[in-house]
Amino acid sequence: MSGARSVLVAGSANLDFVVRAAHVPAPGETILGRAFETFPGGKGANQAVACARAGGAPTRMLLALGDDDFSKPLEASLRDAGVQLELIRSHSEPTGVAFVCLSDNAENAITVAPGANSSLRPEHLPSLDGVSHLLMQLETPLESVEAWAIAARDAKVSVVLNAAPAHPLSAALMSAIDILIVNEGELAELSGVRRRIAKGIAALDVPCVVVTLGERGCCARIDGQYVLQPAFKVEAVDTTGAGDTFCGTLVAALSQGMPFAQALRRASAASALACTRMGAQTGVPAHAEVESMLAANTASQSTDDLAAYCGFD
Repeated sequence: MSGARSVLVAGSANLDFVVRAAHVPAPGETILGRAFETFPGGKGANQAVACARAGGAPTRMLLALGDDDFSKPLEASLRDAGVQLELIRSHSEPTGVAFVCLSDNAENAITVAPGANSSLRPEHLPSLDGVSHLLMQLETPLESVEAWAIAARDAKVSVVLNAAPAHPLSAALMSAIDILIVNEGELAELSGVRRRIAKGIAALDVPCVVVTLGERGCCARIDGQYVLQPAFKVEAVDTTGAGDTFCGTLVAALSQGMPFAQALRRASAASALACTRMGAQTGVPAHAEVESMLAANTASQSTDDLAAYCGFD
């Protein structure tokens, strides 16, 4: 696989139904929302769009859609971003959907109905010829994710897993992962260590662990060394898909041979920009926009502050 530069994303595609409201409702609470819109989404599709658009990498995506109208905006969004589709068409399951409540402070609560995403099987993995990185999430069947990871490892393709939504992972899957990307909650679920990021990272036997920390930034352990990247300062409008933008942009940069710390900074910039506009895929910035933010160098806090928060000081 030497010289390979393309990325294969294997994962979910959902149509997002988004309602804006003053706050995310508590259990049992009914609130009145305001604006309602639909946006193309799904962790896999979001990451594929970010990989191609913000990251500028040749990108393919393995996905499953229903034979219905909900599939059309998803296909259009991916193709418009330049993603080549490895499409499995389900005639028994509808296209996946997600119901999103977006609050005035840009936080969200999301419920997903997987639909056709649940029909992706191990045998659906396409050829890995010319692929440098396989990027996956956990909105598709876990047995398929495990099988794809093992197949990629055997083909000497770098395996990247965004372990979201949080779910226990088998030893076989963990041993096939090269890069694990999680947020604070997912780190706690996988490591069993809560509110201690450095110790949580140390508890995971994976070559590289990346932890996203929202408005604080992110941190990583790679080859036994820690890397810290403070967040870029923006006025957030919608955080939906920001983590997916981070994942796709990071893997795109790595697929093009970028040093890890530089790739982490690029992914952080793209993620920050994604928070400044509505929609998981419509919010993904163009490559030129990411370059402009990197040139502006608007990190919001010092590395020392981030190290203290993570417990690395």
